[in-house]
Amino acid sequence: MDDFIAALDRFNGQLYLYVLVGGLLAVGLWLTIRTRGVQVRLFGDMLRYVAHSRSGAEGGISSFQAFAIGMATRIGIGNITGVALALVMGGPGAIFWMWVVAAVGMATGFAEATLAQLFKVRWNDGTFRGGPAYYISVGLRSRGWGVLFAVLLVFAMAVAMPMVQSNTIAVGVAEAHGVPTWVSALVLAALTALVVFGGVRGVARAAEWITPLMALGYLIIAVVVIATNIAQVPAFLSDIVSGAFGLRPGLAGIGGGLTAALLNGAQRGLFTNEAGMGTAPNAAATATVAHPVQQGLIQSLGVFVDSMLICSATAFIILSTGSVVYTPGVTQREQSASLTTEAVTHQLGAWASWPMSVMIFFFGFSSILGAYAYAQVNVDFLRRRPGRHLLLAAVTVLTTGIGAVQALPTVWILMDTAMALITIVNLIGLVALTKWVVAALRDYEGRRRGEVAFVPDEMPDAALLSAWR
Repeated sequence: MDDFIAALDRFNGQLYLYVLVGGLLAVGLWLTIRTRGVQVRLFGDMLRYVAHSRSGAEGGISSFQAFAIGMATRIGIGNITGVALALVMGGPGAIFWMWVVAAVGMATGFAEATLAQLFKVRWNDGTFRGGPAYYISVGLRSRGWGVLFAVLLVFAMAVAMPMVQSNTIAVGVAEAHGVPTWVSALVLAALTALVVFGGVRGVARAAEWITPLMALGYLIIAVVVIATNIAQVPAFLSDIVSGAFGLRPGLAGIGGGLTAALLNGAQRGLFTNEAGMGTAPNAAATATVAHPVQQGLIQSLGVFVDSMLICSATAFIILSTGSVVYTPGVTQREQSASLTTEAVTHQLGAWASWPMSVMIFFFGFSSILGAYAYAQVNVDFLRRRPGRHLLLAAVTVLTTGIGAVQALPTVWILMDTAMALITIVNLIGLVALTKWVVAALRDYEGRRRGEVAFVPDEMPDAALLSAWR
């Protein structure tokens, strides 16, 4: 068994490096071209819609709540430790490539959220369900592939993700403050239970407040740290650009060279903003909006917020301290988990370790909540029966508690495999259904100066869509 897990781990490494990074980038470029750079042309619309997205839910889940659920999983512990790891392995140049893939990924995020809205279905409680399982099953007329996607995602989001996040939180708090892991387990399980037994609506209500406050709090810390080192800003921005193109060998990470900067930046950018991975559209589908493209634009903005703001904040916190806590090519991989906290406490004092621990706690906790919402959407796809979310909620609470007290590397590896497979299935679906995205965008742009309400007559198969909706 150990040999099998070790082999699977090696397989995952190769799959992520050579298939998923390339596939996500290629699909992002394809969708950018087909939508004529929607992420640039309609960026103003994104800001306008998100500013007014808390209204118009009509008794369902608001556009902002759906956006917050998606951001709850996008903004996770990976935004802190993952970006630090990218810096260690790829040097400052990795941040430049993280920005590049985020810009491309905004088109992917737009496409999958728009499809989720196109193929959503109203649920028993008046809310909506949708996502890759739904648009693959209906749009590609393949129930089997939809079921495969749903089963893998339920395992990854209801079992593996809570365990991974709670373990990271518990170990981090134990190392920093000596809090026993069983205490963290009880607190996390109790908080998770309070929210998830309310179903998707419960997660939406919690995420609507936790996600913005969490992101704002972290950005405030970043601004304070950077402001105290304002003289360092031109230098580290120059390091980011120079390192991205290998212009200064001394800026290479321990991975070495331009290739390491590109690969580590691309991987971190793609896997923190989740564009193309098929997770965020499960949240996007739950929103009540007048036109599918509206939620597509809002979810695209989520990619921007995650990578361009939150991930950049982490990078700037570390780089603004000069060489005190981080030196390219010298700082080792094992140090990446605590690098951000070290940078903050170096600038603000030892007291800042507590606010950072609280921030990391809520980054991980929000990811657990978002993962549960994704899982519930797919459980509902597999079997449309009310009350199923109670069993799913119980499983999520249980795995959250177990994960906090016991690291299970096998679960982590299996989650990586499941996420890789659902990403591949989703990417195939996105390419095959691109014509639907383009048609919806064309419909939106033809109406946005007047009535925004969506009329599916111009879709590739209007009869299919009308029957489904």
